[in-house]
Amino acid sequence: MQLPEKFIEKYQRLLGDEAPAFLASFDQPSHSGFRVNPLKAAPQATIDQADGKVPYVPTGYYGGVDGKSLDHVTGAIYSQEPSAMYVGEVVDPQPGERVLDLCAAPGGKTTHLVAKMHDQGLLVANEIFRKRAKVLAENLERWGTTSTVVMNESPADLESQFPQFFDRILVDAPCSGEGMFRKEPAGIEYWNPDYPAECANRQRKILVSAMKMLKPGGILVYSTCTFAPEEDEQNLAWLLKTYPNLKTVPVKKYPGMDDGRPEWADDNPALRDAVRLFPHHIKGEGHFIAKLQNGDPAPAEDVTPTKHRRNKKRRQRPSLDKQDLAEFTAVQDVLMPDYQPTRLVTFGDQLYALPAGMPADLSGMTILRPGLHLGTFKKNRFEPALAWALAIDPTTCPRVLQLSHDQWRQYVHGDVVNIDQPQKNGWYLLVCDGHAMGFGKLVGTTIKNFYPKGLRF
Repeated sequence: MQLPEKFIEKYQRLLGDEAPAFLASFDQPSHSGFRVNPLKAAPQATIDQADGKVPYVPTGYYGGVDGKSLDHVTGAIYSQEPSAMYVGEVVDPQPGERVLDLCAAPGGKTTHLVAKMHDQGLLVANEIFRKRAKVLAENLERWGTTSTVVMNESPADLESQFPQFFDRILVDAPCSGEGMFRKEPAGIEYWNPDYPAECANRQRKILVSAMKMLKPGGILVYSTCTFAPEEDEQNLAWLLKTYPNLKTVPVKKYPGMDDGRPEWADDNPALRDAVRLFPHHIKGEGHFIAKLQNGDPAPAEDVTPTKHRRNKKRRQRPSLDKQDLAEFTAVQDVLMPDYQPTRLVTFGDQLYALPAGMPADLSGMTILRPGLHLGTFKKNRFEPALAWALAIDPTTCPRVLQLSHDQWRQYVHGDVVNIDQPQKNGWYLLVCDGHAMGFGKLVGTTIKNFYPKGLRF
C-alpha cells in the first residue's frame, strides 16, 4: 500500500523501533467479522462458516457475511470489523438505562448497544447526515429493536433537547480514518499532515455537546478509528483538563491490546487507562477507546427532555382516533394479542410505538424513526410493517406460517407464495428456520406479499 510520505515519517518518529512492523501491517489483508444478535434465533448457518471467535466479544466471530443470506436479511447477524466490536463492550450499557449514540451511522455499534441492553430502556441513535441516518434506521429496523429512536440532528441542536439526560453516551467520532486505511484505501486520498488536527477540533465540539447531555455520574465513551495522537490521547487529555469532574475508567486489555500513550499528549498517566488496537498487534484494524465517568452519581431523579420549538413539515397527530385504533387493534389481536406498547404515536399515516422515556411531544425534533414502526393506515384497514415483524419473537406469535428456504427466496423477490394446506385467511407472521422474516396475508393457499419493494432482491 502506498502510504503518504509524511504519514510514514510521523509514525516512524512516534513508534521508533516499532514502526517497521506497524507500517508493514498495511500490506497485510484486513479482517472481516460479524456479531450474532442475541435477541433472535441462533444464525447457525453463518456461525458454521466462521473463522473462529473474537476473544473479547462474546457474540463476535471472524469471517465474511453474505448480505443476501437469510441470517443477514432477518437481522440475526451484523457484519462488523473485529476491532470496532470492542467499543460496544466498553460502553457496556445496562437494561433500562438511557443511552445516546451520538454519531451512530451506519449502526454497527448501535446494534451492539441494543444487544447489551437486551433492548430494554431507551437508546437514542443520532446521525447528523440525513442519508447516513436513513442507512442507520434501516440497519436498526433489521436488527429488530423496539427501544431505539433514530434522530437526524446536529449534536449542538440535540444538547438543548436532552440536558443531563443520559446514563451513557458513546461518541464514536468522525475522524481521519487512519486505522481503516487497510480496509478502505480511498481514505488515504483525504489525508494530509494537518487533517488529524482539523478532525480533533471538530471532535472537541461534539464532545462539548455530549458533556451537556451526560448525567452526573454518567459514563462517556470516546472512540476513533485513527492512530493520530491529536485525535486520541490529546483529545482525552483535553477532556480531563476541561472537565475536572471527569475521571478515566480503566479499559480491560485483552492480549494484543495496548495502553494509551501519555507521552503522545501531556504525560498524564491516566491516559494509559485508554486502549489502543494496532493492526500489527491484534487481528483487526486500528482503534482507540477511552472510558470516562462524570464524577459521582447524583440521586436518581426523573429527568425529561426539554421541548425544542421548531416547525416541522411532518406533523405529529396527538393521538389515535377511534377508527384508527380499532383498525390497529384488529390486526394486533390476531398477531400479537399480548403486546402492550408503552405509547402509540402517528406521523401522517404511519404508526409507531414510542419507547418509554421519550417525551410525548416530538414536534420539535428531527426524527426518522420515533421507535418501533408498527405499520401504515390505509383506507379502512391497517397494514403491519416489516419492522414490527422483525422485532417479534416467533414463539410468542399465535399466527405463524413456516416457510422453506425456497419460499423465503420467493418472498424477498416480491413474489406471491403458495402453501399446500389451506388455513384461516388473514395476517400471518412468516418464519423460516426460526427467523421472523415479515408479514403476509393469506387468501386460500396464496400468501400476498408485503415485503417492501425497495428491499426486494
